[in-house]
Amino acid sequence: MPINKNLRPANHSRAFDRGSFGKGAPARRPSSSASHGSSHSSPRPASGGSSSYSSRPSSGGYAGSAPRRAPYHGGGSSRPSSSYSSASRYGGGGGGYRGGGSRGGRGGGFSERIDHTRFINKATITEEVVNFVPEHAFADFKIDTTLKASVIAKGYTTPTPIQDRCIPHILNGSDIVGIANTGTGKTAAFLIPLIHKVLLDRKQQILIMAPTRELAIQIDDELKTFVRGMKIFSVCCVGGMALGKQIKDLQYQYNFIIGTPGRLKDLIERRMIRLPEFQTVVLDEADRMLDMGFIADMRSIMAGMPKDRHTLFFSATLSSDIEKIIKDFLREPVRISVKTQDTAKSVDQDVVRVGRGNKLEALKELLAQKEFAKVLIFGKTKHGVERISRDLINLGFKAESIHGDKNHGQRQRALKMFKENNLQVLVATDVAARGLDIPDVTHVINYDIPATYSDYVHRIGRTGRGGKRGKALTFIE
Repeated sequence: MPINKNLRPANHSRAFDRGSFGKGAPARRPSSSASHGSSHSSPRPASGGSSSYSSRPSSGGYAGSAPRRAPYHGGGSSRPSSSYSSASRYGGGGGGYRGGGSRGGRGGGFSERIDHTRFINKATITEEVVNFVPEHAFADFKIDTTLKASVIAKGYTTPTPIQDRCIPHILNGSDIVGIANTGTGKTAAFLIPLIHKVLLDRKQQILIMAPTRELAIQIDDELKTFVRGMKIFSVCCVGGMALGKQIKDLQYQYNFIIGTPGRLKDLIERRMIRLPEFQTVVLDEADRMLDMGFIADMRSIMAGMPKDRHTLFFSATLSSDIEKIIKDFLREPVRISVKTQDTAKSVDQDVVRVGRGNKLEALKELLAQKEFAKVLIFGKTKHGVERISRDLINLGFKAESIHGDKNHGQRQRALKMFKENNLQVLVATDVAARGLDIPDVTHVINYDIPATYSDYVHRIGRTGRGGKRGKALTFIE
């Protein structure tokens, strides 16, 4: 959508000062007529001023009334360099991040549980990163020749770190605790050796638990691409899809069941799934299942499985609660961690401070730039996400939403359109933050601040995947 070139910051030359944070433009008060739900009120044009973003001449911010104090950068003397780094762009005023709010107040009421300086981190310069040297190639793994051909046909030649270190131990039958950032090839790390196990023994039955139906469906889809022509079958058991069809599918031959804890427990209670028959279980995104309150269902399911089962446990974070689950569920597991920090080094993180009621205008300015080609926006509530999506569509952007009020078909259609680049913007609640592999997301925007830092980590993990660079921006009022 074309930007109004008359929009310029009033009374000084820069609204964003590239290469600095907390200097440059003084913050402006938002126009009193601006609101989240409307973008039709126009700020007063002001004379003077140069580019707010280096790529777009003469684009600017709100021209408001008297300037307020520019933000203090809570990160000490280290100033991340970013074109988004000025907190004054959209009328955000007041202090910075000390105590989670602006000077003299609580910073607009956003969560005090998160230190907001953690939303600022420059991507590591890739030329200076030591390259990972795998110990194996896919051709070297001791797996069935048919499976090996399928893996290589998918273009897999060199394993990722989690694949390189997990696959040999899983092939040996060891319990595994895998700690890795999202987007590191974790799904293939457990699917490939488990498919090999089934090819050796067609009576093997494997249960895979995932926190969301989107992730379960994604795992099932990836499994199908590996086993094409091998007569290995799976059933996907998740909420939001027809229970009757899943019951019918369970009456046929299968080796894999992939599902969410709630639906699995329902089918177990209906005696459609007989847990003693399953020799292997995978707990994928276990930290998210814990966060979502599935621990009782997980314990119930694990208690019904054989004591000598093979257990594979994957998580992006490691807390005391996770450690307790590991102790309860696994036997002398091999611990494999390929995680060096909470957030991926390939994701450039920064904040955009906005005045109250000015978020939509700020979002419109960002999305109008050509580098914001494939953007995932996170909101706090289902109704808020739907409103953001509707507002963006009204502004002329190709946008869709996914949240808990959308049925399975609607969510899958939206995800498919976004994956296939038929949408510029997908607006989502945290249901999409974990596990989804959406290629080439250029930006993640936290329209609403996440409830926990763990949620933040998983949100921004949707970009910067597969060795590519990504950008994550967090709006702070």
